[in-house]
Amino acid sequence: MATKTYCEMISRSQPGPGDGGNTGSWRVKRPIIDYDKCIPAKTKKRACFTCWLLCPDCVVSKTIPPAINLDYCKGCGICAEECPAGAIEMVDEASQTGKEK
Repeated sequence: MATKTYCEMISRSQPGPGDGGNTGSWRVKRPIIDYDKCIPAKTKKRACFTCWLLCPDCVVSKTIPPAINLDYCKGCGICAEECPAGAIEMVDEASQTGKEK
């Protein structure tokens, strides 16, 4: 039996509204990216993107710099936990809602 080798990181998930629509409305913590620490933002190259690859809701963009679609982010914190540069911090949602207005 031949062995297959995979050398390309891909995400098979597709972003979507979920059954309840914009599911980010019940989030308790939200991710904030520090672009001074973010590897793709600092190097201006397509590097790392661990947050994009591991996000279960597929809400992190694979752009430079990466962005998070907070309409659908559920605040699970996987991106912050797995970021090799420590560029993503989970903050209380209540502390951020006043800053958006």
